[in-house]
Amino acid sequence: QVQLVESGGGLVQAGDSLRLSCATSGRTLSTYAVGWFRQAPGKERECVAAITWTGDITDYTDSVKGRFTISRDNAKNTVYLQMNSLKPEDTAVYYCAARLFRIRVTPGEYDRWGQGTQVTVSS
Repeated sequence: QVQLVESGGGLVQAGDSLRLSCATSGRTLSTYAVGWFRQAPGKERECVAAITWTGDITDYTDSVKGRFTISRDNAKNTVYLQMNSLKPEDTAVYYCAARLFRIRVTPGEYDRWGQGTQVTVSS
C-alpha cells in the first residue's frame, strides 16, 4: 500500500512562506488523488487543498485561496503545498492523504494518511 510522509513544517512568523512536501514510499503516487488537511487544537480536521492524480484539477478551501498552491511531481512521487502569506490562524498539524482517482474534501473519504507535520505561525 502507498505510504505518505510529510515534511517541511516549522515555526515561522506571520507573512512568511513554507513549502510542505508529501513523499510516497512503497508505491508510485500515480492514480491517487491527494489532499492536504490541517487540524488545529480543539478543531476538526479540514481539507485545505486537493489535487487529482493527473494534476489537472485542484481545489482549495476559501481561507487559503490566493495564498496556498498545491502541486505534484509524479516523477518524484511527491505532492507539495506552497504556503505564502502565512497567518497565525494557519497554525495546525498538516497532513497529506491519498485516495484512488477522485478528489474528495471529506477526511473520511481518504484511506491513506501521513503522520503530519507541525506548522506554527507566530505574530
